Amino acid sequence: MTRNIVKIGFGIGLTGIIPVIISCTDSESKTEKPNVVIIFTDDLGFGDLSCFGHPTIMTPNIDRMAREGQKWTNFYVAAPVSTPSRAALLTGRYPIRNGMCSDKRGVLFPNSAGGLPVTEITIAAALRELGYRTAAVGKWHLGHLEPHQPLDHGFENYFGIPYSNDMDRIERIDYFELVAAERFQAYNVPLMRDREITERPADQRTLTKRYTEEVVNKIREYKKEPFFIYFAHTMPHVPLFRSAEFKEHSVAGIYGDVIEEIDWSVGEVLKTLEKEGLAEKTLVIFTSDNGPWLPFKTHGGSAGLLRDGKGSTWEGGMRVPAVMWWPKHLRQGVVTEMGSTLDLFPTIINLAGGNIPADRILDGYDLSPVLLGTGPGQRNEMFFYQGAQLYAVRVGNYKAHFKTKTAYTGQNEPEIHEPPLLFHLGHDPAEKFDITAENPEIIEIIREKTKLHSESVIPVEDQLTKLIEN
Repeated sequence: MTRNIVKIGFGIGLTGIIPVIISCTDSESKTEKPNVVIIFTDDLGFGDLSCFGHPTIMTPNIDRMAREGQKWTNFYVAAPVSTPSRAALLTGRYPIRNGMCSDKRGVLFPNSAGGLPVTEITIAAALRELGYRTAAVGKWHLGHLEPHQPLDHGFENYFGIPYSNDMDRIERIDYFELVAAERFQAYNVPLMRDREITERPADQRTLTKRYTEEVVNKIREYKKEPFFIYFAHTMPHVPLFRSAEFKEHSVAGIYGDVIEEIDWSVGEVLKTLEKEGLAEKTLVIFTSDNGPWLPFKTHGGSAGLLRDGKGSTWEGGMRVPAVMWWPKHLRQGVVTEMGSTLDLFPTIINLAGGNIPADRILDGYDLSPVLLGTGPGQRNEMFFYQGAQLYAVRVGNYKAHFKTKTAYTGQNEPEIHEPPLLFHLGHDPAEKFDITAENPEIIEIIREKTKLHSESVIPVEDQLTKLIEN
């Protein structure tokens, strides 16, 4: 006989912070703790994978994940740029709650002194308490100084670069010339193991390959215990580099080469899990930190039919491809329900048998009913921040833009919309046709949701504007 078990989480309801009842069955609650691998790309657009419609970039391994698992078509990040998006994934909280977003600086830089506060609880820290082994591989970008490094946030090991691969630039040659000449030396980006710099400048031509080897080794090292690996690719953030084996691999040019090498990397992870007998014990999640960096022409990727890209709160900036794979556990198919990287924290902690922290507001929902096919999703809203300002809100299929700003085009101030622009994202995912005039009641519902959310935000110290003192 199967009994129902009730777990309590927390969310934002019409009356403020409310408990959310999360049901599971007794048999589900006693399953073995799953391993988790999150593969997080940098600036990959909604339209950049063959399983999401790209006609010339071939991604057979990610396509396999989608075919055997779930492809999410309404999946969002919590910010349209790197640092705040990564903070949201690891903590399950909008960056406005922990100072990891700012109107003065979009992300952390090499001269930044701030980072993810040690008071935040990450997925890694929570899983360590549950007996998991943990490793971070790849781009961090949540603070390169102590106490903001991966080892300060629950990870046992770290191998990767501490911030974006275009930082620490020391050669001011034209970008496209640098890439054509494979001048990785133009960017004095360090490669780190744990807290030590082991190579500078990092040879970016080899990063995808070396990251993959590190992850494969960690899977083999950790295989007798439950493990969590956060695998954050440096690419396809510009400058683009790929290994010799992938030069001219894709008909889509260097951008296609980079994505197809990432797809190869995914294949190596899946192959290792299968070879070690861990495939049915491991949830693998593949997604991106934000939309494509469109000004870089053919090096910038595509948001498909979605509007705009990285840096924008239009759909192309924050709706990202997402694929989840867990053989013999997931309900296979395309998921059109709303989800977010914010939801990964409560989902993973619940699957691991842990308790959701009750001393802070979490903005994520447990996705396991949708993953396992036991019930509907709980997410019905999404808040779209540009820096520390709330620009847009989605409730159900409707999205209202109170402010808009096209990414990276010299528009210094946002355009204010009163009444807000309104789009039905089911009918019009490209956000072309404003339907505000016909739906005043929808606008009022969204205004009420916005008011309740804003009232839940408590001002905190801005981490992105802290600078290293000379």
